Order: sequence, then structure tokens, then C-alpha cells
Amino acid sequence: MIEKQNTSRWVRRYHASDESPIQLVCLPHAGGSASFYFPMSQSLAPAVDVLSVQYPGRQDRRDEPGITDIGAYADALTKQLVPWLDRPLAFFGHSMGAILAFEVTRRLERDHGATPVRIFASGRRSPSSFRHETVHLRDDDGIVAEMRELSGTDAKILGNEEILCMVLPAIRSDYTAIENYRAAPEDIVRTPVTVLAGDADPKTSREEAAAWEAHTAGGFDIHRFPGGHFFLANHQEQILKIVSEELAAAARKD
Repeated sequence: MIEKQNTSRWVRRYHASDESPIQLVCLPHAGGSASFYFPMSQSLAPAVDVLSVQYPGRQDRRDEPGITDIGAYADALTKQLVPWLDRPLAFFGHSMGAILAFEVTRRLERDHGATPVRIFASGRRSPSSFRHETVHLRDDDGIVAEMRELSGTDAKILGNEEILCMVLPAIRSDYTAIENYRAAPEDIVRTPVTVLAGDADPKTSREEAAAWEAHTAGGFDIHRFPGGHFFLANHQEQILKIVSEELAAAARKD
């Protein structure tokens, strides 16, 4: 079995909290990196031990090939998280990260007898709410245009050709994975789900966000915020409060 110290390519602990009763695994959006969750880690420590996931193909893993299939992504990540099952786990995933949280949870429940305490699914329609999307088939300019439209990438990066050349392969791989993802309506988890949604998110309608309820046999709630796909950038305090309260309640139950 993989040891914790051998998971460092995937798992980053910016503010390690070994005494925390609960761990929150944070999964970035397509093209995102572990550092996206540095502020959340800083805010929640030491009450919560935040494990930020670094996908292959970016930053210090840019020499590794990207993964183009959500099932393969979830299989690889599940293997990396097994050593961390010594304490209760929760997941926070934004956009593609929300789907990865769902698929990793399915594997932990099915294959390892571990039920995470909660999934926070942010900025993503339910697993079975399919849309035909082809961003991954666009040329580089087309992918950059999509990123600008969603306002999820630092404008300085979008204007820096050298940095773009390094990150675009990872972004294309992620878009290939998430745009080809399919889930059946009967795919469910026992883990409760909290959905966080922007009321003007072009990627997730009100109905698509609410449809997460059908994918859990645990509890379900939903919180809506003003804003588009990256609404969470303008509502950090409220979102941190929701996460903190839910995890504190879960820790008391454990």
C-alpha cells in the first residue's frame, strides 16, 4: 500500500494540522492547481486539515502527461487518498473537481468501506446532467477564449504566451476528461452533499444544480450565491462559514 509520505505529488498540505479531527480534500477546476485552495487551507487551519490536490500536467508536475478520462483520474486519486483514511475525510470540489469528488467517493465507499462525511460540490451541475460540449476540440485561442469568458484564470497568465504554452496542454486534458464524462441517474453515494451554485453560472442552471439531490442517499442542501462560474471568489467568507459549520458538526458526530 502507498504510504502517506509517497502521496506528495498529489497531496499538498499548506497548513498541516495533524491534531485536527477531520480532513478536507480540495479538488480544483479544469486547468486549476492545488494552490487555488491555499486561502481556504489558511482560513480553516488548524480546525481542519486541508489536503489540496495537485493534478498532473501543471506547475511542478508539468512534465507529467495530463489525464483525459475522469474514471482514470478518480482511480489514480483514490489510490493516493487511501493512506489518509485514518481520519474522517470530506471533499470540496469546484467544477470538474466536484465531479472528481463524487467519483472518488463512489470508489471509497464501494472498494474501501469508507464513507466521507460530506461532499461540497461547487459550480457544477449534477453528475447525470449532461451537456454536449466541445471546448477540448478547439484550437488554443478557442480554449483561451473560454477561460476568459468564465473569468477563472488570472489575466496575467492569459496574456503571457510562455506561461500559456506550459498550461494549455493540462487545460486541454482536463476539458477532454470532463466533457466526455457520463454518469447514470442511478449512480449515487451514501455521503451527504452540499451544493454551492452561482445564480448566473452559464455552466450550471438552477435545475442542474438541484439535480445533485438524486445522486445521494445521504443528506442534501444547496446554497445559491450571486455570480457566475467562479462566484466563490466573491463569497469566500460565506462559503468558509458553511464549510466550517458543516465539518464541525460532522466532527462532533464522529
